[in-house]
Amino acid sequence: MERAVPDCSYPGCFFCVMKKTNPVKRRASIAKFFKDLPGQNEDGQVLAISGLWNTAMAYPNDPEFVELGVFECMAQLIRKGIQNRQWLAQDQNIYIPYYAAHIIGSYTMNREEFAEEAVRAGVIPPLMELLRGQSTWVEQRVAVRALGHLATYDSTFPAVAAYRDILELAIQLAIDAVEIVYTHFLQFVDKRLSYHCDLLTRGMGGLEMESRKAEEWASQLQCWSLQLVNCFAFKEEFLPTICQADFLEQLPCMWGGLVNESSPAGLGVLRTICYQRLGRLPVAESPCIIDALCNIARSSDDWQYMAVDCLMWLLQDSNTRLKVLDKATVALVDLVELPSLGEHKQLSEVLTSVLLEDYRPHSSPPNTKDPYFRTHKLLDSFSALQTKSKWEKTAPKEDLQLKQAAALVVKLEGNARFSSGDISGAAAKYTEALALCPVKAKKERLVLYSNRAQCHLLLRNPEGAISDATRALCLHNPVNRHGRSLWRRAQAYEMLGLYKESLLDAIMFINECSQAPVNETDLKQGNRVPEYVERLVIKQMQAAWLFKDAALKHGDIHYTRNQDLDSDSKEEREEHDEFNDEEEDEEGREEEEEEEEEEEEEEEDDGSEWETASESDEVQDQAFSQNQDPNWSHKSEKKAGSSSSVFKGSTLRDLLSP
Repeated sequence: MERAVPDCSYPGCFFCVMKKTNPVKRRASIAKFFKDLPGQNEDGQVLAISGLWNTAMAYPNDPEFVELGVFECMAQLIRKGIQNRQWLAQDQNIYIPYYAAHIIGSYTMNREEFAEEAVRAGVIPPLMELLRGQSTWVEQRVAVRALGHLATYDSTFPAVAAYRDILELAIQLAIDAVEIVYTHFLQFVDKRLSYHCDLLTRGMGGLEMESRKAEEWASQLQCWSLQLVNCFAFKEEFLPTICQADFLEQLPCMWGGLVNESSPAGLGVLRTICYQRLGRLPVAESPCIIDALCNIARSSDDWQYMAVDCLMWLLQDSNTRLKVLDKATVALVDLVELPSLGEHKQLSEVLTSVLLEDYRPHSSPPNTKDPYFRTHKLLDSFSALQTKSKWEKTAPKEDLQLKQAAALVVKLEGNARFSSGDISGAAAKYTEALALCPVKAKKERLVLYSNRAQCHLLLRNPEGAISDATRALCLHNPVNRHGRSLWRRAQAYEMLGLYKESLLDAIMFINECSQAPVNETDLKQGNRVPEYVERLVIKQMQAAWLFKDAALKHGDIHYTRNQDLDSDSKEEREEHDEFNDEEEDEEGREEEEEEEEEEEEEEEDDGSEWETASESDEVQDQAFSQNQDPNWSHKSEKKAGSSSSVFKGSTLRDLLSP
């Protein structure tokens, strides 16, 4: 016999039903509960729905509730909330449509057969009503999440696409999401709906917590809308609707913020569009999109490989190659020595093939009036590097040693000029040393590129600094983890007003600092991160704040933008320069001593000396060694992990909210 649960005032209570020990009677009671619940008006229903939500979030692949009618129940509850406002205002029923849509999304997240059952149960019409704004942005957030999961599967996509307005709604919601949350929740504290506050913080926070969660939910609303758009982008018949210039040009900026690190955001949609032949031309015709892709391709963004994919597909298409060649070559040439990235395990070979696809050597120097003069010059230089690399494979070892020794002499001359304040002269010497240095000597070339990047910074040439810092990062082992180059590229991106790219490099630099050995000075100060780096991060967090544009647009007096946000103060610049001057001078002295030792102890191995640099550089590089492999699934809730949001061993996590 079933044991009665004492002191329960709700007949057929869900929690009482779940305690039944007889499996057959328990399943029958659960099925009856799902069938009867939408027709009941008793108080306390939200407790059962929140319990179901917890179960769905914890066990989304469990078929029991799906088989017993959870989808039909949730669909009817959403309809009831939309149609019966009196019931919605009763007790705590205001929460029920939100939880119901969330339950549908959780059970359809991973298993196609669950999604098929949800469609048969009629969940799409009530979800569409929420998406059309019949409730609030909070319910829109979970509705677009559920619809995005349903649109992922081939078997259920047609049922979603049958609603002709769904794609336009998703696009518009992606565009407006941040502003909607800002104006409907964040801007006016006294107008915040109490149940929104409760959902965001679970009653565990005040205004600060509410604001932080609002930023997270706004980015999720935008990214889940983009996930739904992305499902349509795989189908060519929907590309004309998606590839409207005003929407495409906003995609690179829809990055979701640091709090949504598992989502590819707008860049993922661009990648899907560029994969389609009909999508590449609209992208290629937008200079601002190509500029953004080039910047992301040379950044610490976890989705760097997506930008590289887009640029390569555009270059491989004869209809778009010439439209993007000039800009794409500048970015991709800097990445040709990157061994692997994302799905490309031999990226260097792939980039070489793409860039030199129709390259023909010039018998005379390129014509400066040629509109592709810069591209031809870059490709000539790259081709010469390839030729030099091939020559080194058969060249006598003694010849390579002489060239490395000559490069060292010239580099030391560059260091001396740098120390004396002749920055242009130092840059010229580093260029000369790079021409002499064997291609195999990766660590020596890394130092030369990084040194020259610093010269470009001091000469106020941010494009040159970005190029050289990127090349240095590609040569480092592990790749993209050379601290000095990250910091220099962060400063260069800031000079160009590219706050997101600057912020990501600065954060990566901080991560590498957190891995470095602690010295006595650090222990006394209690901080491994230089103060000026903290200041830059704070600045860039303000500049890249998710709600910045909405705040400026709506004149929010609580948002104040620093007057010197676009550039460091003179004193701060001088502080950076002084730090780097001393660093380079010390680096040169230590490397000179080490090279003398290496000449006395000649290596006898299979050429591995070309993979080594001075001991001082090697120690520095070991201090900045952390490798992370980016991975992505278009279902943003399945895979997570972002280098851009890791602050190991540092209290700077608090800086991630402006």
